[in-house]
Amino acid sequence: MRFLLPLALALLCACQSTPTLPPLPAWQSPAETLHPEAGQIIDLRTGKEITPEQLVDELGKAERVLVGERHDNPDHHALQRWLLQALAQRRESGSLLLEMLNPDQQKAVDQVKMTIARGESPGDLPVALRWQKGWDWELYAPVVRYALAQPYPLLSANLDREEIADIYRREPQITGAAAAKSVQDELLDQIRVSHCNMLPESQLPAMLAVQQQRDRRMAERLGAAPEPAVLFAGAFHVRRDVGVPLHLDREQAQRTLALILAETGEKLDARQADFVWFTPGRERQDMCASLRDSRR
Repeated sequence: MRFLLPLALALLCACQSTPTLPPLPAWQSPAETLHPEAGQIIDLRTGKEITPEQLVDELGKAERVLVGERHDNPDHHALQRWLLQALAQRRESGSLLLEMLNPDQQKAVDQVKMTIARGESPGDLPVALRWQKGWDWELYAPVVRYALAQPYPLLSANLDREEIADIYRREPQITGAAAAKSVQDELLDQIRVSHCNMLPESQLPAMLAVQQQRDRRMAERLGAAPEPAVLFAGAFHVRRDVGVPLHLDREQAQRTLALILAETGEKLDARQADFVWFTPGRERQDMCASLRDSRR
């Protein structure tokens, strides 16, 4: 059974307790041109396909929900906003944490929330939030605007630039499950690929340290956040086998569920996440080819 957009909409409209799925840009193509996985939600623990409503029922039982995204995919951000609304109809929300927010932005975020609670609106919201230019505001704005209007806190989950610079200098050692060679090798491979296999090997240990310290920070923030807590971050950060869950204590990890929003064709299994929701792949410029050409 394939839960492409028209069928999913029909099912969810019939249920008053679940909001209607948003119109997803990449799903507007004729059904016959879509990948057969498009729209599928798989419970990786059982291998079975489930409905959006069943997914929300499962996620609503967890103290912590980790949602992994592809940062430049608009469908993923639309589904994240939908998930926030759907979960809010299942249980009271405790907090939302974002990889896209640094600790030095928290005061600004809190001030904006208070302004909005008074019925006022900042003239330039990205400026008021001290939004970082590395995150495309047009993609993240719907989620951020929604969260700012809710009674629960919107919390930073990343490192400040000064902290990152210090990690590059010191390269602090990771302990516990995250220190396993298999974990670090997997992350190093991802760092190489994401940098087009052009990084000097001498830079990799520092970049690995930053990646893992980011995971640790997210885990620490999740552990201290009001529950039930939801984290939105890049897919590698939420993966059970290499990311944030390895930095939670055993009890916390058992009460945490991980959902990865993935593009069709990506391969995931139960070691990596509890659920995967496939969206159509998007055409992208080959940045690695452009970089290689620029070096010739």
